[in-house]
Amino acid sequence: MAPVLPLVLPLQLRIRLAQGLWLLSWLLALAGGLTLLCSGHLLVQLWHLGTFLAPSCAFSALPQTALAAGIVALGLGLGGAEASRASLNAAQYPPWRGVLGPLLVAGTAGGGGLLVFALSLALFLPGSLDAGLEEGLGTALVHYKDTEMPGHCHAKRLVDELQLRHHCCGRHGYKDWFGVQWVSSRYLDPSDQDVVARIQSNVEGLYLIDGVPFSCCNPHSPRPCLQSGLSDSFAHPLFDPQQPNLNLWAQGCHEVLLGHLQGLARKLGSMLAVTFLLQAVVLLGLRYLQTALEGLGGVIDGEGETQGYLFSGGLKDMLKTAWQQRGVAHRPAPEEAPPKEA
Repeated sequence: MAPVLPLVLPLQLRIRLAQGLWLLSWLLALAGGLTLLCSGHLLVQLWHLGTFLAPSCAFSALPQTALAAGIVALGLGLGGAEASRASLNAAQYPPWRGVLGPLLVAGTAGGGGLLVFALSLALFLPGSLDAGLEEGLGTALVHYKDTEMPGHCHAKRLVDELQLRHHCCGRHGYKDWFGVQWVSSRYLDPSDQDVVARIQSNVEGLYLIDGVPFSCCNPHSPRPCLQSGLSDSFAHPLFDPQQPNLNLWAQGCHEVLLGHLQGLARKLGSMLAVTFLLQAVVLLGLRYLQTALEGLGGVIDGEGETQGYLFSGGLKDMLKTAWQQRGVAHRPAPEEAPPKEA
């Protein structure tokens, strides 16, 4: 059977291949380490911002898969660097003859599969962030007032930290706070007629005001922050509702978080693509180096030329041989003839 993609490798070319693979393997290990850092950073960000994502959002699968792919790429890079270095010494290469084959299979099937899966997630999962943030941020705003309710007692602190750290206000803007009750009922005076009127005027019995929490205030504003009566033009004559950025953060948290997380996903996807290309080149080079050295008995400086290849036979011949062996294995054995009498 003719080998698949054969390549004649003389002595100098074999040495250069081993030296080049040593360098590429270290680059692969570096790319795998950077992939680990990018995926770990994205996981930490999701751990902090997980409250503002819907439970059905599967975006966290991207950094988790990329983390596993980075670990495999790092291990393959370190193993490839050591194997290519050992191949330059006839005394150090024999232990690698039994290790290099399983390493190539594990790197191709496991590492390649994880990288392809992580790349597909990096392409398609960021689109699910829009709906996940829409639902998660809406739920967080609704529970902002529930400071004493189990399971939601930290909602106020988390939303305030989000708006202060990312310079945003509301889901899509500061007016989103006008449609939810963000003031806790424990701070409302039931004898106040204005409070009673606002609650009775709402179908759901909510206390709605045209104000925002303090975390929406821009500390860089040259004027005091206005938090209440924002829709009343007579309450603040010098306040221009068309320019809320003078006092409040202009952007909504949905837009800010969407751009932030999608930017991290794009960086991680770029690192995954670079890691995939380096891993493919290293695996191909190691396979050619392995088959070339097997033809020389594991000695790289053997005399004469040798041939490296990907597979020992073509796909058609391999399938034909396997089918013939299957037929021979399932063919019934002929019955033994009874011994002749003397």
